[in-house]
Amino acid sequence: MAVVAPTITEATLEGYTERMDSIRRFASRVHIDLGDGEFSPTKLVDLDKIWWPEYLTVDIHVMYQRPMEHLDTMSRLKPYLIVVPAEVVVDLADFARKVHEHDIKAGVALLQDTPVSQVVPYLEQLDHVLIFSGNLGYHGGTADLALLEKVRELKSIKPELEIGWDGGVNDQVARALADGGVDELNAGGFIAHADNPKAAFEKLQGLVG
Repeated sequence: MAVVAPTITEATLEGYTERMDSIRRFASRVHIDLGDGEFSPTKLVDLDKIWWPEYLTVDIHVMYQRPMEHLDTMSRLKPYLIVVPAEVVVDLADFARKVHEHDIKAGVALLQDTPVSQVVPYLEQLDHVLIFSGNLGYHGGTADLALLEKVRELKSIKPELEIGWDGGVNDQVARALADGGVDELNAGGFIAHADNPKAAFEKLQGLVG
């Protein structure tokens, strides 16, 4: 069984609040994208402006060139999971140790061309790996199912590792992703742009639950 986590990818506080107010009504887990306009091509809502109802399970995907500079602020927010990019200069073991001290899960995201081998030395310390198949800082993108090979490789090394997927999640690929070993499907545009976001969420969750 996989879980569907609606994604919030918004540049303004107004847009963020509107999306949060919508998905808080039906989702139990939410994926919040943060972008610095440096590592990610777009500047997303400021870290010090984000909020969520305490009953939600929240992942923060920190698309920053220097995420460790903001780790204390993120930790004080008490998300369930913090995900940093594998492509920036971060000591992943140190990152995992510091967030674990706050009872927060530690994750890393792999862009399409980043091999699994780059994070294998740190898998014992990590709780989550996010397979990224989208466009940094934007909704949309295509779910490249060839990237499921990364999922198989990771699960063969650490079967209990939680695997997330970001990019192109819709009703055409959701079941294939779940069957391929993805545990969390981060769904952006399919839900955000739907006439009925709740119905779109329930359709996806029904396909993978």
